[in-house]
Amino acid sequence: MRSAKPKFILIGSLLLLVVAAIVVWIIGALLSAPANRAIGSLPLDLKGNEVQFASDSGTTIHGWLIPGRRGAGAVVLMHGVRASRLDMLGRARFFSAAGFTVLLFDFQAHGESPGQRITFGYLESRDARAAAQFLRTSAPGEKIGVLGVSLGGVSTLLATPGLKADAFIFEMVYPTFDQAVGDRLAIRLGGWSKVLTPLLTKQLKLRTGVSSQDLRPIDHVADLKQPKLFIAGSEDLHTTLAESQELFARAGEPKELWVVNGAKHQDLHAFSAAEYERRVLAFFERYLGSQTNIAGKR
Repeated sequence: MRSAKPKFILIGSLLLLVVAAIVVWIIGALLSAPANRAIGSLPLDLKGNEVQFASDSGTTIHGWLIPGRRGAGAVVLMHGVRASRLDMLGRARFFSAAGFTVLLFDFQAHGESPGQRITFGYLESRDARAAAQFLRTSAPGEKIGVLGVSLGGVSTLLATPGLKADAFIFEMVYPTFDQAVGDRLAIRLGGWSKVLTPLLTKQLKLRTGVSSQDLRPIDHVADLKQPKLFIAGSEDLHTTLAESQELFARAGEPKELWVVNGAKHQDLHAFSAAEYERRVLAFFERYLGSQTNIAGKR
């Protein structure tokens, strides 16, 4: 009589696969669902205005514009996935104190900007382009810097045509969507679950009409000829240090890489505020501010 054990093992394996597929489907639904929320007024310590502007993503983008000192430069701050402009307030404060004009806004399907689905950089890249153009119009004659955190950096790199800016800072940006998905599955389910990556990337097409092949920042980073600063956490599991180094290696000069020791996929400004502000301000002052303003400040 044949043993029933192999049959039970097969059935158990199939059930495990079905359960894993259901979990992955749920994860996909949660990750792509809109992350809208009430934002409220600009904090009283920041002197600026609420602004709105149209985006080719099909929505109206909501944000804040904080005027700065003439000739100091202007910076647009782009938040991460499922975040909002509120998460960029700490950066906005030190940029504003340094004299920069600052624009911070909500991507489509985030904060107060309407949207049906988060598309992990595809539609958001159109918001990034609209934001850079809005800032250029609002701060005529100023050099423009872009600081993108995670989704913000991805959206910047995926923008076609590219953003008209003078310098870029990228924080914790994944090289490809497939790698980002594999990393997040591994965090939730263990390393073995990376084999389930296609189950999540394929449903992206069903949910948003976007293919994972449309979400490959590494294919675009070499197109940027402007100065670039890449920032990565040494302990980041969502975008590993090796992946950040891979993206950095593909970029052309001029470029810099700062690895924040001990940091995970988190607010790197909050993690290491003093060093973050010193490095980031020095980078943008070098490329955005006039020599007169820089010399005068120091």
